[in-house]
Amino acid sequence: MLKPAELSLEEMGDLAAVIPAADPEVKVRYRAIPAFEETTRRAIIPVCEPTLSGNELKYVQQAVETNWISSAGSFIREFEARFAEACHTRYGIACANGTVALHLAIATLGLEPGDEVILPTFTMIATINAVTYCGATPVLVDNEPDYWQLDVEQVAAKITPRTKAIVPVHIYGHPVDMDPLMDLARQHGITVIEDAAESHGAEYKGRRTGGLGDAASFSFYGNKIITTGEGGMITTDNREIAQLAWNLRDHAFSSERHFWHKFVGFNYRMTNLQAAVGLAQVEQLESFVAARRRNAAEYTRRLRDIPGITTPPGAAWAKNVYWMYGILIDQEAYGMSRDELRRARSIGRPSAANVIRWPNGFAVTGSICRRPRRSRSARSSM
Repeated sequence: MLKPAELSLEEMGDLAAVIPAADPEVKVRYRAIPAFEETTRRAIIPVCEPTLSGNELKYVQQAVETNWISSAGSFIREFEARFAEACHTRYGIACANGTVALHLAIATLGLEPGDEVILPTFTMIATINAVTYCGATPVLVDNEPDYWQLDVEQVAAKITPRTKAIVPVHIYGHPVDMDPLMDLARQHGITVIEDAAESHGAEYKGRRTGGLGDAASFSFYGNKIITTGEGGMITTDNREIAQLAWNLRDHAFSSERHFWHKFVGFNYRMTNLQAAVGLAQVEQLESFVAARRRNAAEYTRRLRDIPGITTPPGAAWAKNVYWMYGILIDQEAYGMSRDELRRARSIGRPSAANVIRWPNGFAVTGSICRRPRRSRSARSSM
């Protein structure tokens, strides 16, 4: 049977003080279901709540009434096309969730054991999992100190003859500095796959994330900028990657013979019901992004002069969509630790939970973790 990895406090060392304590007791209010008299309650300030104020119900009803509810139906194709258009790319491949979208994109490269993929240490575990699923070796680099994004200079230092891909992660909705990264990748013949799970609508020098690398993956989880409940998407201009992804997504059925397979495929399909919600959501993407940016500006106005708080940085060349509005907290100057603040406010989750490896040798990520950070969605109300 599978056994969990266990570390004693002694083995964890400094890590024990950085990894968050258990979540504080919270109370969330769920909307009452009409058939029941009472509303289930637990109170919390949500990280993010979906906004389903467009054509979601109308499109889902159409899917139900036409009986197209599984992985075929017009909403899937239309959602793929509309989201690809929003990212300024030719192709969109809808998937079951963001993790499998990234796995599927990487799987098209045909990686083998011993191949290496470079990615930032400051990310969510799904990024490194997707690389590991493909049998490749993840190679971690630190983030740069100005905007907390992947450090391109450190990427250059980690490239070897075994490096086959680089996965920049647009953390919290702020783009990575992609031009020097793409130049570096082209010099070495390396594929770049963006992890754009948090950056729907973000822009780098006027170009949308999702269309900056060779391919990209997005998440449509319930707390993302647009949502399908669970869901994901690959975007690309590369026809070969798109065709392989479409094929691998559906068990790699061959067009030559049914039940004939030339690859080991996956069942990573999105349902037409999810795509119906997604289409309605992408119709509202611009307004969602504008609302987040307004809220972020208001957060900054209220927080920037408070001792011990550092508000998010932003590059002049970036359009940050603020999937999360994260603040750095200097415990001594602020007078409260991260976990004390979490217990006092029951708000968000600290970004130290996003570090996939304790940052020994990763000075910037270590600095961010040692000044624990409170994250809150810019989509939430003030």
